[in-house]
Amino acid sequence: MLHCDAQRGEERVQQMIELSINLLCSVALYMLGLYCLGTTRNMIRLIIGVEILTTAANLNFIAFSSYARPGYVDPYAHSIVIMSIVIGACVIAVALTMAVHAYRHYQTLDIRELRRLRW
Repeated sequence: MLHCDAQRGEERVQQMIELSINLLCSVALYMLGLYCLGTTRNMIRLIIGVEILTTAANLNFIAFSSYARPGYVDPYAHSIVIMSIVIGACVIAVALTMAVHAYRHYQTLDIRELRRLRW
């Protein structure tokens, strides 16, 4: 009985380390996405930054779904992540289409310059 409790404790520690690594990667991706959104003026790079932020959120969902109970992964979180990927792909397709049309019409992808052309 004592051996079983020690083994469960070791499994829980291992699971906590894996969760920490996943969360660290997620925070790094989130910071990279925020940096990309905050420093670039190019529409394509902004779209890539938004996609990086979405990837960080998806990684958080998956990490926490496997942490809830040892040996069990919540399928609800996986379905949310799959739907997020599908919706994100649609949003990225629309955003890239808008970027292509803006470049064809104004010959620039600079956000500040496009904002000035509005008036």
